[in-house]
Amino acid sequence: MRIAVCVKHVPEGPSRIDPSTKRLDRAGEGALNHFDANAVEEALRLKGDSDSEVVAVSLGPEKALDSLRKALAMGADRVVLVSDDAAAGSDLVATSRLLAAALERQEADLVLFGQQAADADGAVLWAAVAERLGRPVISQAMELAVDGESVRVKRQTEFGYDTIEASLPAVVAVSDAINEPRYPSLKGIMGAKKKPQDVLTLADLGLDGAEAGEAGSGTTVLALGEPPSRGDARKIEGDSNAAQAIVDFLAEKRLL
Repeated sequence: MRIAVCVKHVPEGPSRIDPSTKRLDRAGEGALNHFDANAVEEALRLKGDSDSEVVAVSLGPEKALDSLRKALAMGADRVVLVSDDAAAGSDLVATSRLLAAALERQEADLVLFGQQAADADGAVLWAAVAERLGRPVISQAMELAVDGESVRVKRQTEFGYDTIEASLPAVVAVSDAINEPRYPSLKGIMGAKKKPQDVLTLADLGLDGAEAGEAGSGTTVLALGEPPSRGDARKIEGDSNAAQAIVDFLAEKRLL
């Protein structure tokens, strides 16, 4: 069995929008999306001691390989990164198109996603990719088991739990409560450097610039602005004098 896990390289630290591009600033350091670590862990659990293969698939800048190596260090067999300047600024529509094209090349029996990305919290990409692949999709998986040609999932809902079965190949988005991701061992970290790390361009996927980036996206950001004023509000920066400033403000309002 081949298990593909879609993972994402997300910025570390506070989020910042670049006013010139109206996009999230991704110039700084990044890391493996922590929700996707649960999906990698579940893929490794399903693999066990069998000869199954776990491949991590991602879309992002080439420096994303630095954080994707965590998936390799955890135990994934290889990484496939779609990286092309023309893909910058891809929204859900374009991103799902590129990932689906990359996943089709892998011919995976099961595609796993984390429940959401820490930099966007959209929690819908897995559904869009499944639609493009024409595969059944199950989300919020709390338990996951593969039995022959089908996958059985215990799905968490606001009213309790559902048990859903779907035929393979399928797409499953796992909850962050499904497992506790392992810490990469020193041996795993060192071994990750020797595992295959393929970087693909749009041309490799049979796509062109019109199908990616802003040109291939279905949404356009027209403007960005500060939230409306809340009236008599005062912004206190988090420096060494912040605590005293809060006390002074409360005293001024006779709330102490």
